[in-house]
Amino acid sequence: MAAPPVHTLNDSHPLPAFGFGTYPMDDAEAERAVADALAAGYRLIDTAVNYRNEAGVGRGIAASGVPREDIVVTTKLPGRHHGYEETLASFEESRARLGLDRVDLYLIHWPNPRIDKYVDSWRAMIKLRDDGLVRSIGVSNFTPEHIRRLEKATGVLPAVNQIELHPLLPQDDARAFHARNGIVTESWSPLGRGSALLRDEGVARIAAAHGVSSAQVILRWHVQLGAVPLPKSGDPGRRRANADVFGFALDPGEMAALADRSPRRLGGDPERHEEF
Repeated sequence: MAAPPVHTLNDSHPLPAFGFGTYPMDDAEAERAVADALAAGYRLIDTAVNYRNEAGVGRGIAASGVPREDIVVTTKLPGRHHGYEETLASFEESRARLGLDRVDLYLIHWPNPRIDKYVDSWRAMIKLRDDGLVRSIGVSNFTPEHIRRLEKATGVLPAVNQIELHPLLPQDDARAFHARNGIVTESWSPLGRGSALLRDEGVARIAAAHGVSSAQVILRWHVQLGAVPLPKSGDPGRRRANADVFGFALDPGEMAALADRSPRRLGGDPERHEEF
């Protein structure tokens, strides 16, 4: 596959328009999959402390032979490490497990609003960015209200918000807020894990019309929304097919048909969900 196009973040750094997710791989699987994904042309790799595979991801990056400066590596702060000093310490642990001098994109994994320390963590992440240890900073699973609070407290908006996004949960309001504020939307569970999306007859008809798979249709939907999908696959063939979505386009009717479903959240609600 050719390298995907890139978005320009609000801090001027580039972000590939397509990435590779590593949840729920263990270290051994992540090492193999990341090296293969990079060899296949992926340049955005996504992990997190709570995926428990940062060491494997780092080994895969080292084994790939792809120049480090060509790869955007993302990891995420867990809820149990919220707080200013806690965030700084957690980052150093992540950096050591990854075996990297710096992290390209560092995200707060969940806001955990009941604990109410995410602003303190955000201040620490700004310091990491200003110190050159992190290139770009962002959040994951934050609502517009959470993001407004970060901006009010620090004057700094996230570069990215990674949220649950798929045709069962198109997140129109969140995406519109991101667009107005120069925040790139990343999609976790872009294929609607645990749902019937990949077996949906309507999706299959659109796929047949374009001579592609149902997964490729759904991932192309994300790309045309301007979101960055992060599909995970343990199969090398599917990894390559998943990223081969830049040679066709969905028309407006197909885009609308894909999201013409009753909204359904498959993961946690950011207002209530807590992940430590």
